[in-house]
Amino acid sequence: MHSWTDTLRFAFQPVVNLTTGAVAGLEILARPETGDILAEARRDPGLDSGLAVSAVRAAVRKETLLPLFVNVFAGTLADLGGLPSLHDAVREAGRLPWEVTIDLCPPYTHVPQQALLEAVATLRGQGFRICADGIGDGDVPLRLLSDLSPGLVKLDASLLARPAVVRSMRTLCDELGALLAVEGVETEGQCAVALAGGAQLAQGDLFAPPARLPAADVYVPPRSPAEAAAPRTGPSVREFVRPAALLPATASAGQVRALLTGAPDVSGVLLVDTTGVPVRSVHRSRFLLSMSGRYGHALYADRPAAKLGDPPRTVGVDATAWEVLDVVAVGGRDRTSDDVAVVDEYGRCVGAVRLADLVRALAETRVEEAAGLNPLTRLPGSDAITGEVDRRIAAGRAFALSWLDVDHFKQVNDGAGFAAGDELIRAVGRALQQAATEGARVGHIGGDDFLVLADPEGLDPLAASVLDADWSAGGRPVTLSLATVLCTPGSVTDHRQAAACLAPLKKAAKALHGASWVLGRAGVPGHEARRGSRPTPASAGCGMAAERGVQGV
Repeated sequence: MHSWTDTLRFAFQPVVNLTTGAVAGLEILARPETGDILAEARRDPGLDSGLAVSAVRAAVRKETLLPLFVNVFAGTLADLGGLPSLHDAVREAGRLPWEVTIDLCPPYTHVPQQALLEAVATLRGQGFRICADGIGDGDVPLRLLSDLSPGLVKLDASLLARPAVVRSMRTLCDELGALLAVEGVETEGQCAVALAGGAQLAQGDLFAPPARLPAADVYVPPRSPAEAAAPRTGPSVREFVRPAALLPATASAGQVRALLTGAPDVSGVLLVDTTGVPVRSVHRSRFLLSMSGRYGHALYADRPAAKLGDPPRTVGVDATAWEVLDVVAVGGRDRTSDDVAVVDEYGRCVGAVRLADLVRALAETRVEEAAGLNPLTRLPGSDAITGEVDRRIAAGRAFALSWLDVDHFKQVNDGAGFAAGDELIRAVGRALQQAATEGARVGHIGGDDFLVLADPEGLDPLAASVLDADWSAGGRPVTLSLATVLCTPGSVTDHRQAAACLAPLKKAAKALHGASWVLGRAGVPGHEARRGSRPTPASAGCGMAAERGVQGV
């Protein structure tokens, strides 16, 4: 009599880190030759649990060291109160629970939520990682998603047609402390939308289709300069996390040697305690050199590998790439190539970061920034500012976007000469930089035009510092015009809409005499002339109607 296991095979699909292009893990997919075993598993918790166990065993047979993603229906967890058979299978396979992510799959309708949350807490306590799967195509309530507090959220590719939703999900994931992934990505256009929306991971046929053998190589489209741009604080370490090669702290040197010789791409091994906290770091080259020396194998093979390791270097998941470099800089030169362990709030290892990935990305960032700097003021151009505007919109932050220029600048150049005009532009750029509060960004978009992105509370001192100054070029007095649009969360959808709201305010500011400042709000009719004389009726703001005189904001 044949069982369902006789005709069942498994395929592996890589989950890809969109920043490094590395494979972050493998999702194991059931591929029955006959019948619809997944429909049966949805109704039968015992069968679903058995599938999860078989998936882990199938991965072990392929001798992969990559973290695993195992699918389990939400109803199964609620009914069984956990997956004791899966926990046993993982340990029997020589893997560690924190190397396995449970993909919770819909449906959630009619699933007892309290029982589900208790089961998830049990799995998390055992060390398993939790992923909320099928978001956008399933039926998970947002309240339940928040209560589950997953470490990863997988969006269905259908949401890529709604970029604002993807950006909002990234904001939610940041609040939950979760990574954002998109599954089912098939085109480069979809990949670009996922990146723009803030997704850190993705999977789909674009990168590699499901296959019987784990994919050794994946295709990741190159990132455009605009996508690669990062805030001044540096990209998050989350973008560079690779799977870590983990072994128990009690592992022998022989076990570490077997792992390293069988996996030439592994640069080091982290030895972790029973809770997943790194206790020692074993560097590949130094370890193998010790083992290959005279009597090395005889001396060390059966001894604890920890004897040949070093204290681990760790950073939290919220660290920036620059903070990782600070950690690397501490200590001896012989450890500069060591991987850095990335740990969660409980100190448990969630992966590792390679120094080469960080240096490459930060160097590319600096090259892109240098290419975008205005040669006159050495300030970034509009791309850096608009990219930061989109990030603030996605994060739900209020901001003020200001445009500033020199009044009648052509006449300044014609009367005082281009050299005096250039010196004036440089002086204005310096003044804006000095006046900018912490977190503000100043850009020079060409000619005498500047952009300033700042928090709303930093506007008054910035305006006063540049508008109250006595400006001149070649002995001729000069005035400046400033236009600002305040954008509250939800008032604009991207930097293009913010710029459209700013355009009529710029026109209104130029219509005033002397040093002028016009302030408006995105989506609100009217504007306020805070500086300048002889206000004229003008249309201002985003979708603003013609005003009567100067209207308050």
